[in-house]
Amino acid sequence: MKIDEINIEIIRELKHGKQSFKKIADKLSITENTVRTRVNKLTENGVLDICGLIDPSALPGHRVVMIGIKLSEMNIVEKGEEISRLRGVISASVVTGRYDIMAIVLFKEGFGLLEFYTDEISNIDGINYVETFVIYKSYNLKVPYIH
Repeated sequence: MKIDEINIEIIRELKHGKQSFKKIADKLSITENTVRTRVNKLTENGVLDICGLIDPSALPGHRVVMIGIKLSEMNIVEKGEEISRLRGVISASVVTGRYDIMAIVLFKEGFGLLEFYTDEISNIDGINYVETFVIYKSYNLKVPYIH
């Protein structure tokens, strides 16, 4: 899908999530129907999600960690996709550097690092090792609430 300047401007206006299509249309000097059609196309093509995001530090008993994953095999895209579907995983990204995949995981009471490693990550074949990075303080980190 082609992302042109109008699509980018619409996405910028949607960053607050509450902006009406009418207000966006007026600001960009286009019709409300154009905004609605473009937002629907962006959503249908998986380019745009409109969702509520939270600051995980504001939720009692919740913690976000980043996990670096080194694979023992080279099917990194397939493994990244598999890891992205594990419980608690907000995102999994194929990266360069000493890890093959970086995952961002949301934990809560009753589902923490131990449960993630023993019940989730241990079911993935081909993992050589993992390293956990606990996020104690973050700036501008907002995540979808997935539990």
